[in-house]
Amino acid sequence: MPFQSLLFSREPDWRENRPGLRHRLPENVTSWTYEAGSLTRRLRSYYGSAVKVEVIYHRWLTPFLSERKLLGQAEHRYCLTREVMLHADGMPLILARTIIPKQTIRSAHRNLSHLGSRPLGEVIFSYPDLERLDLQVAALSPSAWRPKALELGDIRAPVWGRRTVYAIMHQPLLVNEFFMPGALAI
Repeated sequence: MPFQSLLFSREPDWRENRPGLRHRLPENVTSWTYEAGSLTRRLRSYYGSAVKVEVIYHRWLTPFLSERKLLGQAEHRYCLTREVMLHADGMPLILARTIIPKQTIRSAHRNLSHLGSRPLGEVIFSYPDLERLDLQVAALSPSAWRPKALELGDIRAPVWGRRTVYAIMHQPLLVNEFFMPGALAI
């Protein structure tokens, strides 16, 4: 069986977005966690065209248990899994993992399965009916990351991230985004 992730050595321990959580997060993490718009757009407003996407992993596989539950997917249902690093001139900004069920790809009139090095945010935030359904937060210690992610992200301390369930035309997709120091500094 292939790895479920080239980023994580185990499934992150996510916290529900409950009242008061916002006040327990570091200020710079709060700003990114609760950003309502595209993170790519926010990064580009600071770093400009230097922001690029490096695709780490792109294949059909069975998501983690909590991902399947959030997306309403059966145990052996394959979803498109895409893991990427957004960077500016090689400086890591965001490590991201996206899970897209087949029915979401079919219902979206733009091809979500062939993004290549195009940022997902540029595509999904162009949909007029994009909905944000759920938000969760996690902090991952260096031991929770696979060696490739540790190297790509130059991870040496806990890294905060969010995962968001979006819906396009009422069909879900899940986006996990982890904020590297280069993003948190702006």
